[in-house]
Amino acid sequence: MHTIVMATQKGGSGKSTLSIGLAVAAQQAGHRVRLIETDKQGTLSNWQVRRGLVEPIVEPIYNALDIERRLQALARGGVALTIIDTASGINAATTAAIRHCDLCLIPSRPSVPDIEATAATLSVARAWRKPFAFILNQTPIRAGHRTSGATAALDESAPRDIDEVLAQPFIVMRNDHQDALAAGLSVSEFAPSGKSAEEIRGLWQWVENHLTGGIVAAVEQEAAASAYPDVEFPILLSRATRQTSTDAPASYPLSTWADAKLDLDLDSNPNAGSASSLPWDSGL
Repeated sequence: MHTIVMATQKGGSGKSTLSIGLAVAAQQAGHRVRLIETDKQGTLSNWQVRRGLVEPIVEPIYNALDIERRLQALARGGVALTIIDTASGINAATTAAIRHCDLCLIPSRPSVPDIEATAATLSVARAWRKPFAFILNQTPIRAGHRTSGATAALDESAPRDIDEVLAQPFIVMRNDHQDALAAGLSVSEFAPSGKSAEEIRGLWQWVENHLTGGIVAAVEQEAAASAYPDVEFPILLSRATRQTSTDAPASYPLSTWADAKLDLDLDSNPNAGSASSLPWDSGL
């Protein structure tokens, strides 16, 4: 199973919308996908309620200690891709998500201040020696000098081949994204033949190629270690609360969706679409 984390220090960068778009694009490409939400704002959970009990399923997990065990359970259940949407800023859950990911995606609007605000997230990714890439999101239709300036700023922030750290294509600001979110859909479901859907599918193809081909920033751990000095972790779990997967009690297996064998047919499930019908409310 591959795990992607969508993280950045600055709010309003479009992490949740991109997480949904990539998850559905991957699902449409034939992968079994799960979304994890660590942001208590609940954008993904609210989207799930509007969508109904239809995959990809959203699981809210706010405790940093639960993330690794849940990822292990999802992998055992046959999930091919998990995308973790994190809260703005740097906290224990975001740090844990980056620690256990295969690729950290850092969305940013195309402005120098927004690029500069990604430094804290980039610091955590480098500290854990994790591959990372930037996504230029909410770009103007006629980007011009603004996108060029943002690209130059990224080149300074992550001194590697820009083709390795800047995802393609850029995601243009269009109403399709917000309209799809309000309808409980992704943009590739809401307007499948539109330009926004085409961009999201192209972005997923770029991400998939980099995941499977390994052509991402910090491709070799030794190279990364020599390129960057050790970075102090912004968030550390205290010794009293730190818990490894081997310490997990046997009564907390964190069952997968497949383990629950729940009916995903909306026509036959009278509780579909209600928050109370979701598996985490049943103690799974």
